[in-house]
Amino acid sequence: MESQEGEDRTPLLKESQPGTVPACCSARYNLALLAFFGFFLLYALRVNLSVALVDMVEPNISLAKNTTSNVCPEHSSTINVPRNTTGEKYSWDADTQGWILGSFFYGYIITQIPGGYIASKIGGKLLLGFGIFGTSVFTLLTPLAANLGVGYLIAVRALEGLGEGVTFPAMHSMWSSWAPPLERSKLLSISYAGAQLGTVVSLPLSGLICYYMNWVYVFYIFGALGVLWFFFWMWLVSDTPETHRSISHAEREYILSSLKDQLSTQKSVPWRPILESLPLWAIVVAHFSYNWTFYTLLTLLPTYMKEILRFDAQENGFLSALPYFGCWLCIILSGQIADYLREKKNFSTVCVRKCFTLIGMIGPAVFLVAAGFIGCNYALAVAFVTISTTLGGFCTSGYSINHLDIAPSYAGILLGITNSFATIPGMVGPVIAKNLTHNNTVGEWQTVFYIAASINLFGAIFFALFASGEVQDWAVSGYHLHRN
Repeated sequence: MESQEGEDRTPLLKESQPGTVPACCSARYNLALLAFFGFFLLYALRVNLSVALVDMVEPNISLAKNTTSNVCPEHSSTINVPRNTTGEKYSWDADTQGWILGSFFYGYIITQIPGGYIASKIGGKLLLGFGIFGTSVFTLLTPLAANLGVGYLIAVRALEGLGEGVTFPAMHSMWSSWAPPLERSKLLSISYAGAQLGTVVSLPLSGLICYYMNWVYVFYIFGALGVLWFFFWMWLVSDTPETHRSISHAEREYILSSLKDQLSTQKSVPWRPILESLPLWAIVVAHFSYNWTFYTLLTLLPTYMKEILRFDAQENGFLSALPYFGCWLCIILSGQIADYLREKKNFSTVCVRKCFTLIGMIGPAVFLVAAGFIGCNYALAVAFVTISTTLGGFCTSGYSINHLDIAPSYAGILLGITNSFATIPGMVGPVIAKNLTHNNTVGEWQTVFYIAASINLFGAIFFALFASGEVQDWAVSGYHLHRN
């Protein structure tokens, strides 16, 4: 079946790929770069609370006493600079903190499918731009909300989630018009790798800001940068190659000709065939499973570093960022490798997507479980969590851009659907993990890692069985009339 699919599409793609359109300074790579910075800021805005929260909460009730402290000694710090303690402290218990960390996703889940649908109608530029702008404005209001009370903070975080919820579907929708099929892995991996680098930079930087200044500046600095990015985005980007002001004629023709057999001109969205599509549900299951591990670590890794491995806040930020730096590198490299295998080695699209997803989900599961069994060996724990998260980067060129393979015209809507399901782990994962780690023992954290690894394993197998690399019949114009 795979070889049949490879023979079926690859020659078509190669025919329509002129070699005269360089990547350097091209409109499509400029879009990828601006999107990269947009997602960089988006994830910086998303994760900064995970670090700031450690500083916002009164130490005596921040978490239950670490019962492994007699096993794992305090990790001494070599830095003697006095810590800034001017920031306001709040008396929030572990459960309240779990709800604060999870509240973002209650807004985020609501705008996924509407975001994909609206982007397919009006284009992704405005939607993505205002999504990040809105998130930035609410980030600027976070310190005020925290002062007003925990309910206000939860509400502001949920509103940030509403703004961020439209961003990935909007970007997918834009790439359906901008990304030539044989450059999809490269272009999308560049734009979405910004999310990982945003995590890499914002975790240690937030730690440093908290340490030397005051936690409120974490929100002011990143919020202001988000507003600045918005103006560049609105000035330099276009929804489609046809409407771009400075794109070369050769590049416009190259993109349009490469997509001519893959896009639909139907006005109505074929909702029923979409929801009955097994390849789509394969992506849903993979996306849900991957995000369970990703969000659990994203929101709780600073806590794990502090309470189990017992690093101070400054070391905490740098070591929390290390796994996402590995993931960022992996996303960039795997995007290049995936397109190389498809174009030069004639691997079928579905083969590449399945292999990359299996590596990107089974690898992390194995190392995550291993991380729970190395006692107080700090270096090994950090290494295992880093390898686990790094290997997850393969998924970007696996299930993550498979929406564009099976239905380019409806990629934004499909991502809205899969990301809605994939947001559930962000809502319940941290809450469950906080509830399972009331005493902060190594055994409790092992349970958290076991659950994440099992879910990852299931998602990988399901995707390998049911995924497709082909444009689906319902995603092409006139499928109900003459497709056979």
